[in-house]
Amino acid sequence: MKVFANTDVGKAREMNQDYYYISPPEQEIQLFILADGMGGYQGGEIASRLATISVKGYIESNFFQIEHDKESIQKLVLSAIEYANMVVYEKSKESKDLEGMGTTIEVCLIYNNKAYIGHIGDSRIYRIRKDIIRKITKDHSYVEELIKDGTITREESYTHPKKNMLMKALGCTSFVEPDITVKGFLKEDVIFMNSDGLTNMVTENEIHSYIKEDVEKAINRLINRANELGGYDNITAILIYNN
Repeated sequence: MKVFANTDVGKAREMNQDYYYISPPEQEIQLFILADGMGGYQGGEIASRLATISVKGYIESNFFQIEHDKESIQKLVLSAIEYANMVVYEKSKESKDLEGMGTTIEVCLIYNNKAYIGHIGDSRIYRIRKDIIRKITKDHSYVEELIKDGTITREESYTHPKKNMLMKALGCTSFVEPDITVKGFLKEDVIFMNSDGLTNMVTENEIHSYIKEDVEKAINRLINRANELGGYDNITAILIYNN
């Protein structure tokens, strides 16, 4: 397995409120986490870091205490996100500056040729298999609801004035309901995780094309491309290639 990751502040923001974690290759638990924070000066940065560290700590502390069947691992990912939500929510109540902070969260735990995915928000996870790219998370955003209702088209969503409005985020309320899914992760598959600072600038077809052309250089080239197109937000991506 080869893993590539990077983050960039972009062209318009003063601070990078994205945060990510990738497991060291020698570690038995292959865990990848990406978070895009929001809320006030420093609030988003604290929320994304705290959520990532909390999920990591919870999974690594409990993974070897559970059965390693599909249901138990799914439940572990769910519980880790619920725990992180509680940690971020409690932190947000400590000071006026942190009030209302929150974050998206993408969790990918790879075990036994399966990817256990946890998701909240509008950061995304894609899987590329046999030259087909598929988004395996659903954006928890206002425009996604409008698309679902048939009010706007997918193309119209790219320029919608409320395209950054989230319907669900981690840490904003005491209760959270993440999406949990399991996908096969076979030889030659690619899992691609990213914050919306990338997908608001670069299309799915471009992402696929850059990865297909050169899997090792794809992330840095995609970040550069997002910056060329405006770089209006922080840009973070993790690429996992099952070579």
